[in-house]
Amino acid sequence: MSAPRGYSRAAHRAWAEPALLACVLLALACRPASAYRPFEGTDAAVADYREVEVELQPAGVIKQGAQKTVTAPEWVVNLGFAPNWEAVFQALGRFPFGQPDQSFSVGDAGVSLKHVLREGSLQDKSGPSVATEFGVLLPGVGTEPGVGATVSGIVSQRFEWTTIHLNAAATLTRDQHADGFLGAIIEGPSTWKVRPVAEIFYENELGTARTVSGLVGAIWQVNDTLSFDIGFRHALVGGQSANEVRAGLTFGLPMLLSAPARSRQ
Repeated sequence: MSAPRGYSRAAHRAWAEPALLACVLLALACRPASAYRPFEGTDAAVADYREVEVELQPAGVIKQGAQKTVTAPEWVVNLGFAPNWEAVFQALGRFPFGQPDQSFSVGDAGVSLKHVLREGSLQDKSGPSVATEFGVLLPGVGTEPGVGATVSGIVSQRFEWTTIHLNAAATLTRDQHADGFLGAIIEGPSTWKVRPVAEIFYENELGTARTVSGLVGAIWQVNDTLSFDIGFRHALVGGQSANEVRAGLTFGLPMLLSAPARSRQ
């Protein structure tokens, strides 16, 4: 579900207070969910009305050139506050490895709204699903002091043997650079318990760097309330090699006083 986030640009989605998430987790029971980890892009679907979807990566590793960074945690909270609408909050913790002059920071923060413009195959209807997402990139803690903005369009089509999601985004980064993003996600059959997945994207932050990236991985749908994912990414960022390991989980929660909600698959 999440909006594109590149190696060289600010995250598309935003962060909420950890205390709020902790209260929700303690107060509510799990509900079905299947959000869009471990991708850079997202799908043309939103959390169901009065449902909370949580995407969590306890820890990951990024190696770009000689620099290695442990990302812990990375989390996204999606709130279905109205039919076909969700609010998205995200943040990412970073621990530089072997760099004593750098300390822990929290970045890739912002807030966005996502809206399904056309209900299609992801909503159990005919034809493509179409969505848009737009939001603000917020300052981080110990990094990324500026403010930016982003808008994207997403088209998804589910077939019997595969599902394809196309993403296009335009961003004004925190340091006031224009950034363009084009990406595609390809999944195996949605009925498989473990389905292979892949993603490619191209990103150009004007005046800074171009990124070409590919990811391969898998999503394990344990049951209606829990899924695990893993992804291995290789990219060229401004001509420099970058590699990343991503692993996490997705689960859903009902909002207080909500009726039962149907999760996207």
